[in-house]
Amino acid sequence: MTVGVALNATESDNQIDATVRLAGEAAAAGLRSAWFGQTLGADSPQLAAIVGREVPALQVGTSAIPVFGRHPLTVASQALTAQAATHGRYHLGLALGTRLLTEGGFGIPFERPAARLREFLTALRQLTETGTADFDGELLTAHTPVPARVPGADTGVPLLVAAMGPQALRVSGELADGILPYLAGPRALAEHIVPAVTKAAEAAGRPAPRIVALVHGVVTDDVEAVRERATDALAFYEQIPSYARVVELSGGTRAVDVAVIGDERTVSAEVRRYRDAGATEVVFSGTEIAGDADRRRTWDLLGALAD
Repeated sequence: MTVGVALNATESDNQIDATVRLAGEAAAAGLRSAWFGQTLGADSPQLAAIVGREVPALQVGTSAIPVFGRHPLTVASQALTAQAATHGRYHLGLALGTRLLTEGGFGIPFERPAARLREFLTALRQLTETGTADFDGELLTAHTPVPARVPGADTGVPLLVAAMGPQALRVSGELADGILPYLAGPRALAEHIVPAVTKAAEAAGRPAPRIVALVHGVVTDDVEAVRERATDALAFYEQIPSYARVVELSGGTRAVDVAVIGDERTVSAEVRRYRDAGATEVVFSGTEIAGDADRRRTWDLLGALAD
């Protein structure tokens, strides 16, 4: 099972320089992949392309670009460029996004998200696999009057979705290569998420989907203090129905209840639980929350657990 980390250098003097440095540390620790979130700051495919060229030992990925406020033509251009830059080591994650950012940021009604995801993936798959698109949907249109191919990215781009709800899992199983669930504990994965996306993939005649579980966690001895910080850091997700639901399905009441915080034995056991629940890859986020010493301690453990 591949083990990776989400890199967060938003508090640095220069996010790009700091991210490249962190990626080098991750590779030296034995980690296999580095992932980059997408909000309204740094462009994650561009950041992944830079890191992938600077640190060739790592797979790099975006987790995840919301489909509202973007178009398959422009996202394909970003993704194919990153894939060529990294010589085939880039993985594109998409997300439905949230009503808060969609309506508050872009001024776009957050309507029919699963239908938009289906159309977005359909057009994007054409673009990433052939460099052309000929798609007319209810919500999106994508055509290529000039070629969209990027030489060097001819193998295409793996498409993953931050899917956790029934409709998004069905669409992802049918049209994507895997999923990127976040704050979904082993119980939710094993009982709800993995069976649903696997069933949809099988019905569509697609290979078994990748299950890239994003886990908020850190190795530390200062468990109570770090848990208190994590409670505050994750409280935002409790306002979002999809996250609140998956936390409940995981057996928790607050988002911090699915965080993995403890010593090496505790964290190792939880990684095994995710594997047993069906995760093909585990990516830890929030490892910076307890400071650099505990971050490095966490990465050393995770690197030792990576295949």
